[in-house]
Amino acid sequence: MTREWVMVPESSTVQQAIEELRRRGELPPQTDRIFVVDARNVFRGSIPLPTLLVRDPSSPVMGLVTADTVTFEPTEHVNQAVKAFERYDLVSAPVVDDRGKLVGRLTVDTVMDLARDEADLRALKRAGLTRDEDLFAGPWDSARNRWPWLAVNLVTAFAASRVIGRFEGAISGLSALATLMPIVASIGGNTGNQTMAIMIRALAVEQVKPAGAWRVLNKELLVSLLNGSVWGVVVGLVALALYSNVALGVVMTSAVVLNLVVAAFVGVAIPLGLHATGRDPAYGSSVLLTFVTDAMGFFLFLGLASVILF
Repeated sequence: MTREWVMVPESSTVQQAIEELRRRGELPPQTDRIFVVDARNVFRGSIPLPTLLVRDPSSPVMGLVTADTVTFEPTEHVNQAVKAFERYDLVSAPVVDDRGKLVGRLTVDTVMDLARDEADLRALKRAGLTRDEDLFAGPWDSARNRWPWLAVNLVTAFAASRVIGRFEGAISGLSALATLMPIVASIGGNTGNQTMAIMIRALAVEQVKPAGAWRVLNKELLVSLLNGSVWGVVVGLVALALYSNVALGVVMTSAVVLNLVVAAFVGVAIPLGLHATGRDPAYGSSVLLTFVTDAMGFFLFLGLASVILF
């Protein structure tokens, strides 16, 4: 918070308030309202500048005070300020202590800087990185920061490879399977990342509670079915055109639809699961999502191919 603001006593008139503004010569940044206090510096309310300028100069300022002014406490968490500024489109807001006295002011530029830093941190966490990671950090520090989730990724990659290994016979019998299966995993990962990004943001700004997640899950499953039906048919037709194999096209379509449903489910489940255990939903979630969509994409595609084509 900043210690710069414009305030006038509650006994002032509009004319006196305007004179106070003129006396300053230059207003504090992001000044969109003046604060009204009593003789003990207790906050009584605020007046937007446009309101002040169009009213009768002889009017008392207390008659113009906005009763529903959003205020914050010095000990309040900064994330609450970010949410309030976003929800109410605030430019500035007063900070009052437990006795109601005016002690500071929050401005939109400071709050948005904080929101941007938090967004950057969430972007790093989705990749399994930490705040310590920086473009100009030393090579050793950067490498060490990335070890934990690279290790997790290595384990999950081996697990996904073993799924492929169980279908070596099918792949050797039809080489087209090896060229097509990355498509199924890729489109599933894309869908899952879209769902997960929406879910992480919703949890961050408290748009959704864990208890009400079923409605979000049902919606995302329906979206994945619609998208899977459309794009599954597209990739199925492409596979048919490339290899002149109707059964292969059916396998491709079915695998895409099923993997998109799986991706939507884990895109909701992973952030909710991390949130329920008290962990940041953004931290390393993309690593877990990639493992599930890759492994299930390979399993669904190769498993359906083994049943239908052989």
